[in-house]
Amino acid sequence: MHILLSNDDGYFAEGLVTLANAMRELAEISVVAPDKNRSGASNSLTLEMPLRATTTENGFVKVDGTPTDCVHLAISGLLHKEPDMVFAGINHGANLGDDVLYSGTVAAATEGRFLGLPAVAISLASSQPVHFETAAQVAVTLFKQLIANPLPKDTLLNVNVPDVALADLKGFQATRLGQRHKSESVIKSADPRGRVIYWVGPAGSEQDAGPGTDFYAVNTGFVSVTPLQLDLTWYDRINALSAWLPRE
Repeated sequence: MHILLSNDDGYFAEGLVTLANAMRELAEISVVAPDKNRSGASNSLTLEMPLRATTTENGFVKVDGTPTDCVHLAISGLLHKEPDMVFAGINHGANLGDDVLYSGTVAAATEGRFLGLPAVAISLASSQPVHFETAAQVAVTLFKQLIANPLPKDTLLNVNVPDVALADLKGFQATRLGQRHKSESVIKSADPRGRVIYWVGPAGSEQDAGPGTDFYAVNTGFVSVTPLQLDLTWYDRINALSAWLPRE
């Protein structure tokens, strides 16, 4: 097996290094990741400028682009052979509910899925994560499960791990995405020259976070595993939309 690893925190991030150390015990790995933190990059792809890939001292490849760029390059020609699977992470922080729309970690896994490979995004659910080894062991467990019992190829897994010692995990739960309240207001400030600048505000607090959601699983000590689909079509609304559209 050949596993491609990527992330959105950058090639130097502790989560990525920890994941690589754990996964190389099981398979051949290739690491292609952004050259700096690209959190929140979502599925953006660089089209208006060239990309540069550089091999670092530890064998990781850093790319001056987005997480999606990294996985796209890796699968479509950068690596000496195509990988069999993509793992993205370990993200420094949660990717729960609405977070998946913005997450570069989930986007890296999504690009792997777009290009035909099984893909897993894994995040450590804490604003100041500590237990990266716990998340790495969760990744190892899920990798072994995927080998023994493959999921349909159109399935993408979004995994969130409580930031606790491995012995304190309560198990795994299959979950759905919860939902947050709308994000906090932007923060207005000024740069050193007195010009107005804005910072994007914090994500909203939990709203739909009851039993069955990814929020609830993590908050109660379980690893949340959410299957994501890439087809965003709302099929139940097609007939209603057809009736709503002008006839001429």
